[in-house]
Amino acid sequence: MLNGPLLHPDILRVLARSGHHSKVLIADGNYPALDQRGPRAELISLQLMPGVPTVAQVFEAILGAVRIDEVHTMGVDRADSYAAATPGDPPVWAEYRRILAAAGASCTLEPILKWDFYKAVASDAHVLTVQTADKAPWANLLLSLGCRTF
Repeated sequence: MLNGPLLHPDILRVLARSGHHSKVLIADGNYPALDQRGPRAELISLQLMPGVPTVAQVFEAILGAVRIDEVHTMGVDRADSYAAATPGDPPVWAEYRRILAAAGASCTLEPILKWDFYKAVASDAHVLTVQTADKAPWANLLLSLGCRTF
């Protein structure tokens, strides 16, 4: 039996086969995960019911399993029709910052505007998308895996 916070066998398999700079997308429930991913990225759908699980819950589990060098949020493009509903930083970003601090991670949230975020996800380095049922707006995270020898 595993002792760590991450138990999902397929997520663990992909993470174990990935290396430094590999990209992992934790997508919210609205993200077009089937269409917007790298050419070799595996898609794991975890939607149980609306809001379960959240991106934050998956993020916390992955942080407990691997080193993360970069955390990119889907930045709010103020020209986007959905941006008006979120006048400042999306509230969920505060939760991500709390999770990073609790994990002792040295990286910070770095927004990438929506359409550039999609381009970043389309990278050959994108190995995994974990689709959640998160309902929070702008909740998507693109993680860059680190190297455990540093």
